[in-house]
Order: sequence, then structure tokens, then C-alpha cells
Amino acid sequence: MKSKRKFTSEFKAKVALEAIKDLQTTTELAQKYDLHPTQISTWKKEFLDGASSVFEKSREKKKLQKVSEGKED
Repeated sequence: MKSKRKFTSEFKAKVALEAIKDLQTTTELAQKYDLHPTQISTWKKEFLDGASSVFEKSREKKKLQKVSEGKED
């Protein structure tokens, strides 16, 4: 029985970014990384859906820092 493979978040991000760049087809990337094309599409969608959270967290950090320093607007 084949065991389930686990991938690091760094690997998923790398593959998703390559898919976003559109330099290779999803099928070509799937062959390159020994993945199913659907898996790459899923990671690409998750990456794009979560991209805005990078900036939200940054704003929240700054807001929390201001509050802790007593400089809340």
C-alpha cells in the first residue's frame, strides 16, 4: 500500500508560484514534480486566496504594536 506523501508549505508555495507564472503548463509542472495536475491547481488557488492575508497580518502587527506602545489612533 502506498503511503500518503506530505509536502512542506515551502514546496507548495514554490509549485504554486511556478503555476502562477504560467511559464509551463500545469501538466508539465505535474510531470516535473511528480504530482497530479489537480493538486497543483488546488495549491495555486489556495495561494491566491490567501495572498491578501500577508498584508492583513502586517497591518494587525503594526496596530498591536501601537496599542502596546500607547500610541493608538
